[in-house]
Amino acid sequence: MLEKLEIKAPGPGLYEITNDVSSVVRESGLLEGLCTLFLRHTSASLVIQENADPSARRDLEAWLDRLVAERDPLFTHTSEGLDDMPAHIKTALTASSLSIPIAEGRMVLGTWQGIYLWEHRRPARPRQLVVHVQS
Repeated sequence: MLEKLEIKAPGPGLYEITNDVSSVVRESGLLEGLCTLFLRHTSASLVIQENADPSARRDLEAWLDRLVAERDPLFTHTSEGLDDMPAHIKTALTASSLSIPIAEGRMVLGTWQGIYLWEHRRPARPRQLVVHVQS
């Protein structure tokens, strides 16, 4: 089963999409298999991260922003905005795809794990996520 989801990201940050993906897995009717996620963008990424304490997400965002700061004099790709090249680097350091096992009709995530779209650009934009569920 292949499903395309549109995720609305209002700006930079981590947005939990676990429920959206779980719905696709549930609708597939598959009891055992693999759920593969692919984000069709080069300036946003996917991560599995803690979903219990929002401070963990804030700390991750602050750390990555400090690691890859805007206005770095090394950046030459600036025609699409000051946040564009840092967004590409942040995506390269994280992931644009994830694979999650399915057992008993559900994704096998840990108790405090959630799936997140990590938007790295400032302008609000819809993001396209491809969800592939297979046995």
